[in-house]
Amino acid sequence: MTSDHSEGPPLAVVGETQGPLCLRGTGRAGKVGVVRGMRIACVHQGYELYGSDRCFVETVRAIRAAQPAAEITVVLPRRGPIVALLEGVATRIVFEPLWILRRRGFARLMTLGLLRLPGALLRAARRFATHDLVYINTTVVADHLVVARFFPGRAILHAHEIPEGLVRAVLRTLLRFSRAEIVFNSRATRAAFALPPAQQTHVIYNGIAGPAEAAPTTYDGSRPLRLLMLGRVSRIKGQDVLLDAIDALPEPVRSRLELRIVGSAFEDEARERALAERIAGPSLRGRVAWMPFDPDPGHHYRWADIVVVPSRLPESLGRVAIEAMAHGRPALVSAIGGLVEVIEDGRSGWAVPPDRPEALADTLSRILADPAAWRGFGAAGRARYEAVFSEAAAAEAIAALVAPRAGTVLDAAGSSARSPVYP
Repeated sequence: MTSDHSEGPPLAVVGETQGPLCLRGTGRAGKVGVVRGMRIACVHQGYELYGSDRCFVETVRAIRAAQPAAEITVVLPRRGPIVALLEGVATRIVFEPLWILRRRGFARLMTLGLLRLPGALLRAARRFATHDLVYINTTVVADHLVVARFFPGRAILHAHEIPEGLVRAVLRTLLRFSRAEIVFNSRATRAAFALPPAQQTHVIYNGIAGPAEAAPTTYDGSRPLRLLMLGRVSRIKGQDVLLDAIDALPEPVRSRLELRIVGSAFEDEARERALAERIAGPSLRGRVAWMPFDPDPGHHYRWADIVVVPSRLPESLGRVAIEAMAHGRPALVSAIGGLVEVIEDGRSGWAVPPDRPEALADTLSRILADPAAWRGFGAAGRARYEAVFSEAAAAEAIAALVAPRAGTVLDAAGSSARSPVYP
């Protein structure tokens, strides 16, 4: 339903509930028809505020902006920090045990977890039957993807990950079976899944919220260069690759660096202990600070001169690199996956081969040696963020994706009903 009523008969409010706004209009033949907003379910596998969680929030905001009269139900596996950002956007938020394909605990999911699958499929089927659109965030929400096949045209899947090996094969099979319309967050993500041409796919870069303007650049070589690494503590993210690179630098060069690592491991205390012990070693002591996950990392970006994203495996896009550009900070990234679509090497940041500490160390040495050579990188990155990766840039594409479904909605009985079109 469009909010522009300048043409056609006058509309009057006939009902007000916590659900969608219902409006009544008179058609050409004098009959009364009811128009309501879409019923949209937005399903997410997480509850924290890491990259995929924030992308989900931003997409739900874009859907709300595109369909202000919609009844939007957000479905999460449990309560968590993400809820506070969704409460002012969603009509309602519900919590239920989704059947999620996770690498951790996969064996248990495929044995005892199978007992929960029938109930999860039934809940997903009820959701599809009572909603005009089901937006599924990430490829691991298996119950909804299976059910999507039996409700053609109602599912949009948003793929944010590039899995490896057997996991990729399993998820690719699931995506093909679902026949859902798929949004990939980068060309690299779409290429990784290599779906057949018959399946409808799109590439829409994530629209990421950023500050109103970039913070000023203050580094001139007279103080230590401030490096920031932000993200989940894991082998994939490459905290140890960055520490190896700093260890490889000569002491006079190493003394001109200051590193801040921000993030926590996901249910992996052993990895956190190993990181703490490494930082406390003689070559890094006093030069590296490790801080826990921060749901509002803006002050860390403002502190930094350069943001490092030394991922070992392909990032589907690279949210941290985009956030760095939004704050006017150049990013030093691994030349892998979607990260090469984010920064422009030699213009708004640097790209080095992945899992190569010596290459990372060499680039850091060059950055320290000639600050004037990259003085304009922050401004170039901010301009690229505004043009390609801002919320406004993505919202228009999301709105165009949802719009074709706005013409057909479900009536109270669950059958299809065409919204009246006025001359």
